[in-house]
Amino acid sequence: MGRGTKKEKEAPGEKLIVRNKRASFEYELGARYEAGIALIGSEVKMLRSAPADLTDSWCSIDSGEAWLRGVNIPEMPGSAFGHVAKRPRKLLLHRNEIDDIKEALARDGMTVVATRMYFKEGRAKVELALAKGKKAVDKRESLKEKDAEREARAAMARSRRG
Repeated sequence: MGRGTKKEKEAPGEKLIVRNKRASFEYELGARYEAGIALIGSEVKMLRSAPADLTDSWCSIDSGEAWLRGVNIPEMPGSAFGHVAKRPRKLLLHRNEIDDIKEALARDGMTVVATRMYFKEGRAKVELALAKGKKAVDKRESLKEKDAEREARAAMARSRRG
């Protein structure tokens, strides 16, 4: 565990690939959904060796199917039959979850962002969260809270050391 980092607790059988740290800063996160991702072989191989980029990722509903857009899975170097790095990827969700997401997207100012990607029992999964954009004032408030928490942790560490 690195200095100043908080290790996310993983459930047994889960291996974290990447977290979207910007999502909690940019948005107020609500309900969360776990979805499978339809990937091709070279994408899975690259996810096992190199992390993906979730910073600009979101979910959209097109003709009753959920799609993950904006995720950057690096291309496999030297492969003859690789993949496109930022192609839309189909999400595997239950019909009622897709309907819930569709209703949420119809509301004003709501979006669905990918918060983390992980392997669960060998299968690639993505955690989606319903999100509403924060205003600049809210972002400043988040930064103040984060700074106060960091200072409190530093003060407690200094008091333990003596």
